[in-house]
Amino acid sequence: MASTNNVTELIITGLFQDPEVQRVCFVLFLPVYLATVVGNGLIVVMVSVSKSLRSPMYFFLGYLSLVEICYSSTVVPKFIMDLLAKVKTISLKGCLAQIFFFHFFVVTEILLLMVMAYDRYVAICKPLHYMNIMSRQLCHMLVAGSWLGGFIHSIIQVLNTINLPFCGPNVIDHYFCDLRPLFKLACKDTFVEGIIVLANSGLISIFSVTILVSSYAIILFNLRKRSAEGRRKALSTCASHITVVILFFGPAIFIYMRPSSTFTGDKLVAVVYTVITPMLNPIIYTLRNAEVKNAMRKLWARKENPGMGT
Repeated sequence: MASTNNVTELIITGLFQDPEVQRVCFVLFLPVYLATVVGNGLIVVMVSVSKSLRSPMYFFLGYLSLVEICYSSTVVPKFIMDLLAKVKTISLKGCLAQIFFFHFFVVTEILLLMVMAYDRYVAICKPLHYMNIMSRQLCHMLVAGSWLGGFIHSIIQVLNTINLPFCGPNVIDHYFCDLRPLFKLACKDTFVEGIIVLANSGLISIFSVTILVSSYAIILFNLRKRSAEGRRKALSTCASHITVVILFFGPAIFIYMRPSSTFTGDKLVAVVYTVITPMLNPIIYTLRNAEVKNAMRKLWARKENPGMGT
């Protein structure tokens, strides 16, 4: 850290200032976080143990659910605990660690969503070659590449921030540590650092949105040649994924692809993609997927009857 640092601890303003509202938020968000962990954890377990969920699509879904748990857990547990605290604090090193892991898991999720879009493209547009193209080796490489891409992105963001001098004030206007509100506390002009962050995040956003839109545009174009039943089955496999992509990218684009603001509305939108969306994903994939629902029934039946075979 730079030698001019006088700040070792940051005060977080939080989502709301009213203690009564904070207690209501605690009662609301604690079950949401628990549902996130249980729901996504259940998908990870089902994909691991169920023989009917061995296809590449479910292989990627298992890792997506694992990332959802990690991504939500970097922000939500402390956020929930802070709702009951009079003074919300975090060390500067802890703040940088939260930024690193938050960006790491977010970008890993973005890359996994791109991988899942490619998987659906191959499954629908090249069905006869699907298993040859989406080999186990390629699936493992794509998942490893997603984790590596998230790590590289995050390490750039933190290295860009770690040497900034912080000499006061030490109040961060958010309910968790993120780059833009932290930059406002630096004792120097952060224009260059802001450009690096924008370029790093912007390139990933543009590239990922381009790949996702292109993949589904090609899929929809190819579906014109299918029968009505074929179109229905193909669209049903894509609908859940498209819903998750919209829920994930919509709020994130609203926050990061517009001028900085101090409005409470920005924090409320951030709640959507840090707290709400990770909980909704298991529900979306379960409700719209017969194979996942059947695997869940079998897993529940095995739990109630341990002697039962698969």
